[in-house]
Amino acid sequence: MQRRILLKGLLVAPFMLALTRSGRAAPQGGVTMSVEALHKNWLEYLADGADVVLTTEPLQHSESEWKDILTPQQFAVLRREGTERPFSSGLNDEKRAGVYVCIGCRLPLFTSAMKFDSGTGWPSFFTTIPGAFATKRDFQLLWPRTEYHCVRCGGHHGHVFDDGPPPTGERWCNNGVVLRFIPKTGSS
Repeated sequence: MQRRILLKGLLVAPFMLALTRSGRAAPQGGVTMSVEALHKNWLEYLADGADVVLTTEPLQHSESEWKDILTPQQFAVLRREGTERPFSSGLNDEKRAGVYVCIGCRLPLFTSAMKFDSGTGWPSFFTTIPGAFATKRDFQLLWPRTEYHCVRCGGHHGHVFDDGPPPTGERWCNNGVVLRFIPKTGSS
């Protein structure tokens, strides 16, 4: 099973790289604020009364508790470092103003102003809410990648690449199944 995943990844990787370098990656609606301003003012995108947690105090559950909290697909990605199928997330086409939070612990991770269409099939962001993630090196596809995890629950979200748009050049490629979007116009 792992070998099949590796082979699929090797076959798809050149295609995905070509898509991201094709000029399709542009921040949603154009970024009018600097990255520093986005980091400082991210709360402006959060709906009043939104169900989020603003502490990064570690959250721990047993494996059986995680299985009760998450769907099987969410568990496979968040707790087992899996990857959802490309173009399977409804969040790819989400264009409203708001905040993306971790499905496992409700920690805010990204705002809509940080999102861009990478054409890769996964929700992509050019920066994050400060302090939301910890990173580590991943060698599962032979070449090193930078994997990132929610700093609060330790859940796997995706990988960060250096082929994103200005102003950062980063592409935080996130599995949509482990995100919840809260629109600015109301909490959901």
